[in-house]
Amino acid sequence: MNKYSKKLQKLFDTAPKQETAVLVALIHQGQTEQQVEEYLDELAFLTETLGAKTLHKFTQRLEKPDVRTFVGTGKLEEILAYVQHFEVDMVIFDDDLSPSQMRNLENELKVKVYDRSLLILDIFLNRAQTAQAKTQVELARYQYLLPRLTRMWTHLERQRGGTGTRGGAGEKEIETDKRDIRNKITLLKSKLKEIEKQGLTQRKGRKGVVRVALVGYTNVGKSTLMNLMTKSNILAEDKLFATVDSTVRKVVLANIPFLLSDTVGFIRKLPTHLIESFKSTLDEIREADLLVHVVDISHPGFEDHIAVVKNTLNEIGAGDKPMLLVFNKIDRVPKMPTEEEMQYMTDIEVEESNYLDFEKLSKAYEKKTGIAPVFMSAHDGTNIEEFRTSLILEVKKQHLKIYPHYLEDETIDLTQFDEK
Repeated sequence: MNKYSKKLQKLFDTAPKQETAVLVALIHQGQTEQQVEEYLDELAFLTETLGAKTLHKFTQRLEKPDVRTFVGTGKLEEILAYVQHFEVDMVIFDDDLSPSQMRNLENELKVKVYDRSLLILDIFLNRAQTAQAKTQVELARYQYLLPRLTRMWTHLERQRGGTGTRGGAGEKEIETDKRDIRNKITLLKSKLKEIEKQGLTQRKGRKGVVRVALVGYTNVGKSTLMNLMTKSNILAEDKLFATVDSTVRKVVLANIPFLLSDTVGFIRKLPTHLIESFKSTLDEIREADLLVHVVDISHPGFEDHIAVVKNTLNEIGAGDKPMLLVFNKIDRVPKMPTEEEMQYMTDIEVEESNYLDFEKLSKAYEKKTGIAPVFMSAHDGTNIEEFRTSLILEVKKQHLKIYPHYLEDETIDLTQFDEK
């Protein structure tokens, strides 16, 4: 082996090993195995976003979680055997664990244990960019972790940007840690109040202009659509929670100005602490005049995603706002066969082709919302003009509420709405 090869080998030997995980979910009464499999696929995507690799998925049918260890004794033994054999680094549960369940599982499995909320909180911590988002996530995370400190606890010592940990604290150190965390929570709350005051001042400066907020499930293409509309360079990745911070940009269509904001994506079982901490960021949604609900129509569970977003909007007090529904990613959906093509297809072939009848969907959702949805692809620009036309029509309705005597040839000075 030459000198260069030895150096290269040394580099590979010292490179941090990607952490591995197994996922666990219960199949509750009324749920199908297929539904739970979809939930675990999403959990695997979250795990990948954190930076770990999923090795295996465990499921168990139980009417309710075991009070002590969430899963039954036999299933826990099965998970432990797999973890020991393959030297797995962490076990991730698709539901939230109680503090006692977390402690018991860590004592039994002897590895890091995550539940869904902690996983999402850690992803947010790694993704947050602005001072406000960082403060909000830190606050939510500390509030969540406080009752869950154990002798084996290592999550508090995680470093930003990685999945490695250092050794856990001893029993005596736990009380000290708890006291430190309480102090940090107090400081973070105080810091957040100051940041919120600045945000309130900014939002007051935007009065007199229509505000539009992009909302939707995570990873539906909101940031891509934002970039398309504003020619900005907002991070848009095929990962969950690629965008954590709210971004506001000025847009002018048909001589009408409005502010367009890209907001954090929603997800099933979004941690309560996170919703509470992100209240100021969610004000962008609450104070918007119009919501553009972006849906990934290529996802098999897109109707469930729509329901999750609607429930979350109701939770934060924004469920009754005017809304334009946008079915995105139509480039990933099989096209509906023509009448001629269908003549040569069997009923099974038609059923298995997985195409969606856009016309039928459009009528159904227009009946529900009163506004015809748009079918488009932000990725390749398909139907972007149709989207712009629908958007400006709805923006104009809101604009006329502010300026009832608006004329088509009027222009408005946008400099007064510049962000500070």
